[in-house]
Amino acid sequence: MPAFTAPDGTELAYHVRGEGEPLLCVPGGPMRASAYLGDLGGLAAHRRLVLLDLRGTGGSEVPADPATYRVDRQVADVEALRDHLGLDRVDLLAHSAGGDLALLYAARHPQRVRTLTLVTARARALGVDFTEEHRREAAALRTAEPWFGAAYAAYERIWAGSDADADWDAIAPFFYGRWDAAARAHAGADVEQSNFEAAEVYAASGAFSPAAARAVIETLDAPVLVLAGELDSGPLPRVAADIAELFPQARLTVQPGSGRFPWLDDPQGFTRTVAAFLQVGTV
Repeated sequence: MPAFTAPDGTELAYHVRGEGEPLLCVPGGPMRASAYLGDLGGLAAHRRLVLLDLRGTGGSEVPADPATYRVDRQVADVEALRDHLGLDRVDLLAHSAGGDLALLYAARHPQRVRTLTLVTARARALGVDFTEEHRREAAALRTAEPWFGAAYAAYERIWAGSDADADWDAIAPFFYGRWDAAARAHAGADVEQSNFEAAEVYAASGAFSPAAARAVIETLDAPVLVLAGELDSGPLPRVAADIAELFPQARLTVQPGSGRFPWLDDPQGFTRTVAAFLQVGTV
């Protein structure tokens, strides 16, 4: 698999899927190997996906200094990949917790971002995050699901402080629009694909300076797509709308019936939306 060297000497891997103009993809988790992105619901038929394995995940090396797992310190990794690919400006797509890394990259290197696609993405870097109340609001949309009772009881235990693996496994259906075989397999791969030690450091104290980041983002000269899932809680569609309003050139799309992984819930709809945005490159 192709690789490059980060500024601190850590060897980082990436995966290439598809043909055409490159789309640099930043995974979430946080700190989950990029394998879970797959081909993003067929998006690889439209763009050459460059899927980064963040340090300590997938095919990338574990860094000598665990403090470099902090998200703001990984901005240099994304910039090193851009340089490695020989790109003057990048089309950048980020999912979930990867949204924070993409936003910090855009704030530090705004002139390097051609387009930004935020897929059910967090925005702690801009001072926006989900809450327990948001989780409850989204969960209330799923009361008719056969798995709801057991999953919601597990949620209650987690909110009360439980960190039992069984409880975290039980709430997985809330993150998918359809809790079918594909969703179960996708959720089942989470543990083996994730670096939980790194995840604990990812958003550690000092990672974010929202006011400074917002000051840059408010003048970002790049089209932005904020794609939310109708059933997702982090962010809720209305919170995603607030995120979109922070950019001068952004539009919000809410994918019906989708959760945290919209390319699994409706591959064709997801691909159609993102490919059209990237092709036009405007909002």
